[in-house]
Amino acid sequence: MTLINIRNLGITLSSPLFSRLNLAVNAGDRIGLVAANGRGKSTLFRCMAGALEATEGEITRARGATVGYVEQNVPAPLLPLSFYEAVLDALPAEQAESESWRVDVALEGLEVPEEFRSRALLALSGGWQRLAMLARVAVTEPDVLMLDEPTNHLDLGKIAMLETWLNALPRDTAVVIASHDRAFLDAVSNRTLFLRPENSQLFALPYSQARAALDETDAADAKRYERDMKAADQLRRQAAKLHNIGVNSGSDLLVVKTKQLKQRAEKLEDAAKPAHLERSAGTIKLGNRGTHAKVLVTLDDAEVRTPDGTVLFKTGKQFICQGDRIVLLGENGAGKSRFIAMLRKAIGNPEAAQDGIKATPSLVLGYADQALADLRDADTPMETIIRRFDVGDQRARALLAGAGMTIDMQAKPLGRLSGGQKARLGMLVLRLTEPNFYLLDEPTNHLDIDGQEALEGELMAHQASCLLVSHDRSFVRATGNRFWQIERKRLVEVESPEGFFAAAAAAGAD
Repeated sequence: MTLINIRNLGITLSSPLFSRLNLAVNAGDRIGLVAANGRGKSTLFRCMAGALEATEGEITRARGATVGYVEQNVPAPLLPLSFYEAVLDALPAEQAESESWRVDVALEGLEVPEEFRSRALLALSGGWQRLAMLARVAVTEPDVLMLDEPTNHLDLGKIAMLETWLNALPRDTAVVIASHDRAFLDAVSNRTLFLRPENSQLFALPYSQARAALDETDAADAKRYERDMKAADQLRRQAAKLHNIGVNSGSDLLVVKTKQLKQRAEKLEDAAKPAHLERSAGTIKLGNRGTHAKVLVTLDDAEVRTPDGTVLFKTGKQFICQGDRIVLLGENGAGKSRFIAMLRKAIGNPEAAQDGIKATPSLVLGYADQALADLRDADTPMETIIRRFDVGDQRARALLAGAGMTIDMQAKPLGRLSGGQKARLGMLVLRLTEPNFYLLDEPTNHLDIDGQEALEGELMAHQASCLLVSHDRSFVRATGNRFWQIERKRLVEVESPEGFFAAAAAAGAD
């Protein structure tokens, strides 16, 4: 049964986001929606939810079909409400009075601890706020569930729980998910829509298989276009030769033949469609200043403690060497962020004693955190670059343009930019710092898939030395060559992250 039918849909703002989009959302579908940052995913969701009118085309819904839309941000009026109240608020007044048990069922299904249910949303982490928005929609039992970046701010355990929850939904519930989390899309989708300005592509496959099929389609299109344009060029060359011969000989037949060849060339050129070229959201480039030191950081049984002095774990004897791309694995609260803060302090100020942590004096740190806290919301991108680095206005504008910042964006306060735009600015700041060691705390949080793959490629190409924390399983698998796990209050090296991922998935499924 078709629940939502999209025909020839198009949205144009300053330029077309997408056009001539056709999509049928059927009962039981699990559709992954993929596009670069700012390319229309949220806009399409708002159209499907009835909150925005399309520029062209139409959307029809099956009679009586209900749509639940989980947006990325929590509406401000909900923030003072408790978790329980925010979910109850989603029900009509008469239903809320007689069927409040629905809220309890939804909260149990999403494994919300009892003590969190009475807390105000504004006092909870971004991850729990995301789950509150999901519970608000789930309690209404929609026929179509639309999720916009649902894994943002979720740790691996919650992502695994969300995967389990989605896969346990009634079989006839349709789910449409916009996400940059490749492993998540593989786990929960059976169809993938690549949203494009023209010729959006739909495959009846989960993300990774669909991406491979898309690459094959794009490659075939590129070859076809090249072949057609080559054939058209040959026809024009033949026409030019015949034209010269015809003029010199006075042959009317050759003149006619010349005209026919030109018409064939024009027809071929008109029918030829260039292969899709993804509009760049901005280049991500990193560098590696290099150092002669082989051992960059030495850990000698350093203790990672809470502010009140409680020991979270001990590092034992460990070394970070040139070319190491170490992934730090551990549950939330195990001490990953505290450890990174200690490393940052030891590298940034070697004279400040950090018991058990010794960094080589030649180390130059590049640091990026998931909150992008080093970027001040009141500053513009231009001010950020000029204040920190010895570059003039013209060079700063060129660098920002290369990072995907238009002239208009360059003059806006960072607080008004999207998470993806700020993340790319953060990557530019990293590049200009010219580090030889990177500390990366959830670096892919706001990057689209193209950005994630670009960052992976840069880390690998420059043999960058880094220690990173990430809940992005695809990113971890692609970049890590060493893995440290916090286990029973000790830091131990493991062969791969798969055991940790499996344990997180099992905990999420319980």
